[in-house]
This record gives sequence, C-alpha cells and structure tokens, in this order.
Amino acid sequence: MGRQGSRPLPALYLLRLYFRLLGAQIRSQLVYRTAFALDALAAALVTGAEFAAFVLVLPRFGALGGWTLGEVALLYGLAELAFVLMDLGFGGFDAPNLSAHVRSGSFSTFLLRPVPLPVQVFGSDFALRRLTRVVLAAGIVAYGVSRVDVAWSVGDVVLLAGSVLGMVAFFGGLFVVGGTLTFWTVESVEAMNVLTYGGRTLISYPMSIYGEWLRKTFTFLIPAAFLSYFPVLHVLGRPLPDGLPGWAAGLSPLVGPLLLAAAFAFWRVGVRRYHGTGS
Repeated sequence: MGRQGSRPLPALYLLRLYFRLLGAQIRSQLVYRTAFALDALAAALVTGAEFAAFVLVLPRFGALGGWTLGEVALLYGLAELAFVLMDLGFGGFDAPNLSAHVRSGSFSTFLLRPVPLPVQVFGSDFALRRLTRVVLAAGIVAYGVSRVDVAWSVGDVVLLAGSVLGMVAFFGGLFVVGGTLTFWTVESVEAMNVLTYGGRTLISYPMSIYGEWLRKTFTFLIPAAFLSYFPVLHVLGRPLPDGLPGWAAGLSPLVGPLLLAAAFAFWRVGVRRYHGTGS
C-alpha cells in the first residue's frame, strides 16, 4: 500500500482539514431536513426514555444504594454526556464503520490520500443527529447539579470537567482498539461492545450496587471507576472505597489519555498489518 509522508503537518492545518471533512458531512446530512429531524428526535429518545424510566422507578425505592435521584442523575448525566461526545468525535473508529471500509477495500483510499490517516478516519463519520443527545445529557447533568446538596467550588467544576474529558479519551481509546481489531478479523469483535457500551452503562450508576468482584475488576483491572464514580464521590463528600486516597478521584484525566495513547500505538500496528482486500 502507498505510504503517507512522514513529514509532520502543522496542527492548525490538520484542524482546518478536519473541519472541512466535517463540513462536507454536515451539508450532506442536512440535504433531507425532515429525515434529519426524525433521526435527531429518535436519537434523543434513546437517552430520554432510558432516564425517564429510571426517574419513574427510583422514587418507589427511595434511593439506589444510598444514592438519591439527584446524585444518580449527576453520575448518569456525566457518563452519557462524555459517551455521546466521544461517539461524535470517534465515530469513524467504531468497529462497524471501520470494518465496512476494510471489507470493501475503501480503507485503501485513505492510505493513498495526502492527508494523515487519523484525520481522515476522525472525519469519516460525524452523525450530527447525536447533538440532540448531547443537549439532553447536559440537561440531565444540570438537573443533577440542582438536586444535590453540594457547596460547589471551582475545584469541583474542574474535577468533573476533567472527568468528562477522561471518559471521552477512555471510551475513544476503546473505539480505536475495537476498530483496529477489524484489520485482523474484518468483522467487528462483539466482545469490545461489552467494554464500550457495557462499560458506559456500568459507570452510569453507583458502583456500590454491584458485587465486590465486579467493582474491584472495574477499579483495579479495568480502571473505569476512576472515570466518574470516584470524582462524583469526592464532590459529594463521600470517601473512596477500598481505602483509596482522596487524590485518586482526580486521576480520570490521566487514566483516559493513557488508554487512548496505548490504543493509538495498537492502531499503528494494525495499519501496518493492513494490506488491502486483494492480499
């Protein structure tokens, strides 16, 4: 396959290329306005229906593992907001999307273009309809913030903002790993959905409601608990479990980027493995 030049391009130039790719996709998605509006509404209903069902059920039990509706809304909203933002940005790396390019051979055209490969993949799938889910998730976060008994400080806001960024990087890294595996398997690996979509669902609720083995697995083996659960615990003034120190609540902006960096290292291995559909 043709190699892209090794000479680095200015970051501003790459950003401009990326937004031009996004612009082309947005224009094509807005051609059929009615279809777009229905898709956007359907996307919002996914989040809205899930959270509404929880809101209707929780008051019957009073609390969930000692967490009030407002506290769970904060935890749920942060996870949903981060995941949808990640899905907007990393959609091109999602295994079903990337495997389609690998199967059809269209991935080869990415390698032949004089544009860095990651920029092309980032700009290959931007579903504008998901913006309705972003707005709805932000609304759930706002609802949670208004319902918790917290004397908010700048440090709390920074901690939760860092949590969102960490989750975006973490789940983006999982998307990159899942997409890279298609260079070997061609089809998407269903086990990755357990970590991505299943992981997003798991961290949407207090991890204290899960069994000890599951909680410790997603703390010490797969560090998902550091992403939002620990930061929210810290903001609520609650101690971290398993004797962990308070500063561990601030590790989300470190955990996420570390996984993302490892994922892109694996991505480079996978790209070298790819030889096109004819080989």
